[in-house]
Amino acid sequence: MQEKIRRLAELIQTHNRIVFFGGAGVSTESGVPDFRSKDGLYNQHDVRFDRYSPEYLLSHSCLVKHPEVFFEFYRQKMDARHVKPNPAHLFLAKLEEQGKLTGVVTQNIDGLHQKAGSKKVYEIHGTTTRNYCSKCGKAYPEDYIYDSEEAVPRCSCGGVIRCDVTLYEESLPDRAVNGALAALSSADMLIIGGTSLSVYPAASFIRYFNGDSLVVINRDRLNLKLNPEKDLEINEPIGQVFTETAAALGIELE
Repeated sequence: MQEKIRRLAELIQTHNRIVFFGGAGVSTESGVPDFRSKDGLYNQHDVRFDRYSPEYLLSHSCLVKHPEVFFEFYRQKMDARHVKPNPAHLFLAKLEEQGKLTGVVTQNIDGLHQKAGSKKVYEIHGTTTRNYCSKCGKAYPEDYIYDSEEAVPRCSCGGVIRCDVTLYEESLPDRAVNGALAALSSADMLIIGGTSLSVYPAASFIRYFNGDSLVVINRDRLNLKLNPEKDLEINEPIGQVFTETAAALGIELE
């Protein structure tokens, strides 16, 4: 482990266009449940929602056909307003501050990278921190859906106020996707962390990376071809890895 930390620190020191591509495992250490693990959101039984599949509860169809169910599930399960960033988020923000990291491509929707201080974040699945009217497009604050006394929150124009999250059956946001692909294409080093690369099309984005070194940090091994001379895989919790790497680089995490 210590030798791998030393190598990771060395790779960070010798690269200046690093991009991070992350998934649910980055936020689970902050207490945000993932989706597919045995304790994940999809395996949390609740009599109010057991008649529906988890994918349906987070789908465009559910929002349109069963909005009361959609918003009750959303309020109960997707509220990350009081969750705090962990060392992984803080370390990435520090790397950006130092001019080493050129972008974070995240599949998460909790906004924790921005809370930690990251500026260049490409949220390819959207975010729970923004809401808007599905009819007129008016923006609403993060708290609006959670605090609304209406089962189905509505705008003054009559439209349903929804989260700015990419639901099942919806296309990924063009602006975030284009920004992510541009960042990956120009990166000289890519760090993949906290993701099994099983969610598509997001997982396919890493094919745009043509840089020097690929680093994988994930509890389970990923089926990726790595060059032992240039690349690195660490199968440990990402918060622990980045905490030790920060120490090796003399970076203080607040």
